[in-house]
Amino acid sequence: MKEDFASKNSLNGVLEDIRAGKVVLVYDFDNREKETDMTVASEFVTADVLRLMRKDAGGLICTTTPSRTAKELGLPFLSDVFWNNRNSYPLLGLMTPNDIPYDNTKSSFGITINHRKTYTGITDGDRAFTIKEYVETIFKTTPATDRIKELGENFRAPGHVHLLNTTSKLLKTRQGHTELCTALMYMAGVRPSATICEMMGDGGMACSKEKVIEYSKKNNLHFITGEQIISAWDDFLKETGMDV
Repeated sequence: MKEDFASKNSLNGVLEDIRAGKVVLVYDFDNREKETDMTVASEFVTADVLRLMRKDAGGLICTTTPSRTAKELGLPFLSDVFWNNRNSYPLLGLMTPNDIPYDNTKSSFGITINHRKTYTGITDGDRAFTIKEYVETIFKTTPATDRIKELGENFRAPGHVHLLNTTSKLLKTRQGHTELCTALMYMAGVRPSATICEMMGDGGMACSKEKVIEYSKKNNLHFITGEQIISAWDDFLKETGMDV
């Protein structure tokens, strides 16, 4: 079913690359951020992949967590942490992100983490280790209480890996890169966490879609748009009955 589905939606190459641990390029929408994120399945992150993101993309490297998993493990949106502490720190309440120009929902930012076995946490090797161990932990089939304990024992916060939480009803309530890239992971059949990084240009702005397409051709990387992902996602949900 998976191969037929991928072929039908012209996603075969993208999903195959994701399963192989390769980077793909995901553009959102002309009426949203107008940005492309370099994306890889978090379970396949390596120091080399993060170095590529750091040098050729240049934005903020982040790792996504599906909404249901985040809720199950008590991994909050950072905006909620700030809001819930506004009485102690009034400025945090005043800085509520309720005016994001491209989004009607709150920021997807979660907490930041380092694995306790890292040193500074910022090197490519340290961040790759943190991301892979994080993903290995949160998707275990053990009870949530065990995974929560393991997260507390093995990770510290704050750190240098930025977590992003998807909204519930994936791609229905929010259609940002957090959701678009996580949806690709579900469709590829890998663990549903993406590590992503915005592609920056040289003129102080994001890299244009045209420049990204040139880059994708030069480096033999697949490029896909938000419209393509949403169309495929709707079909995927109908075929699988998945509720995420």
